[in-house]
Amino acid sequence: MTRIWVAALCVAAAAATPALAQDRASTSDGKASVGVTAGSLGIGPEIGYRANQTIGVRANAGFLGLDHDFTSGGIDYTGHAKLSSGGVIVDLYPFGGGFRLSAGARYNGTDGRVRATPNGPTKIGSLVFTPQQIGTITGRADLREFAPQLTLGYGGKLRKGLAFTIEAGALFQGAVRIRDFTSNGTLATDPTVAGTTYRNELAKQRQKLQDTANDYQVYPILQVGLKYRF
Repeated sequence: MTRIWVAALCVAAAAATPALAQDRASTSDGKASVGVTAGSLGIGPEIGYRANQTIGVRANAGFLGLDHDFTSGGIDYTGHAKLSSGGVIVDLYPFGGGFRLSAGARYNGTDGRVRATPNGPTKIGSLVFTPQQIGTITGRADLREFAPQLTLGYGGKLRKGLAFTIEAGALFQGAVRIRDFTSNGTLATDPTVAGTTYRNELAKQRQKLQDTANDYQVYPILQVGLKYRF
């Protein structure tokens, strides 16, 4: 994850640097803009207003569905995430051109589902259970609702017309929270000691998955866009 973030920052810096020497305000300035942005935050609309050479503000949203298979605690999971977020960002243009430093906050409605159906004896927690005893394991993952973001990039000249944009940085979203981690096998609701033992071990398995999620609290941002400035 860290390598993806660093690479994203390098991409944005490389794209912005050649434009620094030639970006100047036009006699036909365009302050308001509308466009579309796409990348690691999803795909969605963006509107903006650049008050002058040095400062601007934007609002955007991103939506996307993702599938991802992974292994945690010796169990193979299938995951599905629905990216859904919206943010307000303040842009600082230190050189008066297109290169910008940006900070803002996002409402993060992203959530996900995990699912695993063992087809052989499987270790849950510290004990081994049969597929019939386990059934299908399901869980829900979500994030805190609001998260700050920091990016750098290129936002186009202060000129009317079509412009390409790019930015990279980080969304400080905190750890994904694993909730509603249950299964539907024969021991899921068994009132005997065996059932209680299984549910205790399943709780340990959920904690292993949570420990894995705790290692990824910063989400990399890499977005490209196309906008029209009026």
